[in-house]
Amino acid sequence: MSDTPFQIESINPILYVKDMAVSRNFYVKLLGFEEDEWGDDIFTCISRDGFCIYLCKGAQGVPGTWLWVGFSGDIFALYQALLLKEVTIRTPPQNYSWALEMHVQDPDGHILRFGTTPDENQPYLDKQ
Repeated sequence: MSDTPFQIESINPILYVKDMAVSRNFYVKLLGFEEDEWGDDIFTCISRDGFCIYLCKGAQGVPGTWLWVGFSGDIFALYQALLLKEVTIRTPPQNYSWALEMHVQDPDGHILRFGTTPDENQPYLDKQ
């Protein structure tokens, strides 16, 4: 237990975006996030399944930030669905001891590491 007198309520990334309309399209229409009502063309919040990411036009961050997106589900079905939507897949699903994961790139170069439970019946790339 820490002796620092505060309790964390939440930790949410703030991503730099160049064009809010392009980012909204990517996260809302392609990935299924919802935008909060208060959002505008400079700063907004998108959320899904109780978790949120802030998007900030032209400030608060740098392109190329990496985010871990742990999820429950079939990564191969997600991979196929994203391919059909022409989402940029940097790395297709790969099995590691920590997760079965793939890397998706958003329009600003941020990398979303989608990961789910590793496949114990397949070799792990990090153990070869």
